[in-house]
Amino acid sequence: MNDNISLRLFDEIEREPRISQRVLADRLGIAVGLVNSYIKRLYQKGYIKLTSLPRNRLKYIITPTGFAEKARLTYDYIRLSITYYRDRRQRIERTYASMIAKGINNVLLWGDGEIAELCYISTRGLPINIVGVIDYKKDKKIENDFFGHHVFSIDDCNSIGYDAVLVTSVEDETGKNPARFNIDIDKIYYL
Repeated sequence: MNDNISLRLFDEIEREPRISQRVLADRLGIAVGLVNSYIKRLYQKGYIKLTSLPRNRLKYIITPTGFAEKARLTYDYIRLSITYYRDRRQRIERTYASMIAKGINNVLLWGDGEIAELCYISTRGLPINIVGVIDYKKDKKIENDFFGHHVFSIDDCNSIGYDAVLVTSVEDETGKNPARFNIDIDKIYYL
């Protein structure tokens, strides 16, 4: 049983006890059959109780044991998140140290997610200047900004002056083939 799905189920049930399994499936982005399987397991372990309502509906009630399990899952999630971000921060610091040693000052961030935010925050006090952010999912220049920096499309790469590109997205497969975008491979850094 996936702890993340269980935790999200607890959250949804606590928020809306009369929720249908179809709505749960939509909110969690999983199949209705999988929701049903998780509900059965939570019930069998004594984490939730089921009460029948008119028109074949159910009401889910989280038991005291269920609240304890939810607290444990929440603690584990927070602990893993902190460990993940600590690891990412250390990778960012090592990458920036390598860049500084090579005389790199102007960095273009490849990706605009949470890791990019950590990369931006980590430049404080360093001789690293973020010159822009590439959103590889968009075809055109985007009108919004990222901490005061423009968010550009891949097509804009060659019009931005930079010493290096830092790939900040862990899910981005396009960043693994930088030659495809006419970016010098020696200028690419990965976390």
